[in-house]
Amino acid sequence: MTTQFTYFGIHFAFLLPPILILGWLAIRRDRAWWGVRPLSGLGIMIALAIVYTTPFTNRLIPVGVWWYGEGAVLATVWYTPIEEYLFFVLQPILTALWLFQVRPTADRSLAIPRTHRLLGVAGGLAIAVIGWALLDNTPTYYLGWLLLWAGPVLALQWGFGSTYLWNVRRPLLVAIAVPTLYLWLVDRIAIELGVWVISDAHTTGYALLGLPIEEALFFLVTNLFVVQGITMYVWVLDRIGGVSAWTNASPRLPTSSDDR
Repeated sequence: MTTQFTYFGIHFAFLLPPILILGWLAIRRDRAWWGVRPLSGLGIMIALAIVYTTPFTNRLIPVGVWWYGEGAVLATVWYTPIEEYLFFVLQPILTALWLFQVRPTADRSLAIPRTHRLLGVAGGLAIAVIGWALLDNTPTYYLGWLLLWAGPVLALQWGFGSTYLWNVRRPLLVAIAVPTLYLWLVDRIAIELGVWVISDAHTTGYALLGLPIEEALFFLVTNLFVVQGITMYVWVLDRIGGVSAWTNASPRLPTSSDDR
């Protein structure tokens, strides 16, 4: 049966509108992050998302971990639909533009205790090891690959800046939670519409708010990647340059109060 809603339809209905709104707010609001530093950080995150996620999806799709409804996608490159590659671009943009509103920042030097770095690396690697152990069982196959895939990135990020991330934990939590909850909703809608289907055989059967736990975890860790990555990128440039991301921002569009 051909689904009446397509993957491109998901992008147009649920991703592009908030991206346009948040982008407009980032340009207009004086207190939002904008300019070369945060935007170049976003560009790096997009490039890394494409490079790092492409092998992941092309490993799991042919195994049958998930598939797409009939007529839901336009074309595929390798095993992955072009709409999925577009999502690799749109999700970081959506999450980053929300992050630009929250702008987690603390005045802390780049010097971090070695024990903190070691604990951060150990935490990420432990996640990867758990994922590796879960690959042997079919019901934990998706979860295992997800943890194995996420662990090395988290090890790098936590090893580099776990102390700083802890210092800005409250705004960081807001920056991660809001887009994650929103994408959980979008994913749930897409599954209900049959745009994509998650394999029962390759998942644990546990759900969070009606969403397979593996899907919920995917959006959580990918938003962690984006938010932590850009936050630390801006932090490093601030420490090196001695100027904050928003005081070195590009000129914004004039507001009504500016015209008076």
